[in-house]
Amino acid sequence: MATVLVVDDEPIVRDVVVRYLALEGHRALEAADGDAARFAIECSKPDLVVLDVMLPGTDGLELCRWIRSSSELPVIMLTARGEEADRIVGLELGADDYVTKPFSPRELAARVRSVLRRSGRAPATDERIVFGDVVLDRATRDASKRGVEIRLTAKEFDLLWFLASHPRRVFSRDQLMASVWGYRAALDTGTVTVHIRRIREKIEDEPSNPTHLETLWGVGYRLTP
Repeated sequence: MATVLVVDDEPIVRDVVVRYLALEGHRALEAADGDAARFAIECSKPDLVVLDVMLPGTDGLELCRWIRSSSELPVIMLTARGEEADRIVGLELGADDYVTKPFSPRELAARVRSVLRRSGRAPATDERIVFGDVVLDRATRDASKRGVEIRLTAKEFDLLWFLASHPRRVFSRDQLMASVWGYRAALDTGTVTVHIRRIREKIEDEPSNPTHLETLWGVGYRLTP
């Protein structure tokens, strides 16, 4: 049973989400603002946070920045429909996924399952992948470059591991969304693009001229060892 913290200033939204997550077998906690959410995160150590962007006091983007400054706690952002800027900023801050309001509780529950599955305890394997100066350890979900730790979010690790597991094979954005995020996007959300850019900043010597994580324009992405 996973513990999910639902952060939203609308009581009706919190109530619906909490009830649905409970039906899915999760333990759900609630917070109505950023300060209460910080307290809950520090005291209750949730496994995932469902976080609304628009909050009184400390907003969702600032709270996401605070979370990422000290942990890899998975975050799913809730944004108003059409607020693309908020979604992109949230992804750049390290959010693992987002859902636009109004949303289907069933869809949100599916996103929660997907993110929890990919950020859960390490699988029982000591499999490692090495390319260039980068080492990925699937058992510990650690990454390093020239012996120095690389801090990857859960989704960044999953995406990099997937591409590294299929060297030189090209994957489109839709294929990566289906394989790594676990669902097919109805629209080009920019999710993959943002994650690719963040990973390049962490593993490439020259992110603007990558040697490993390559873009094939009009086709997709590949990892070349």
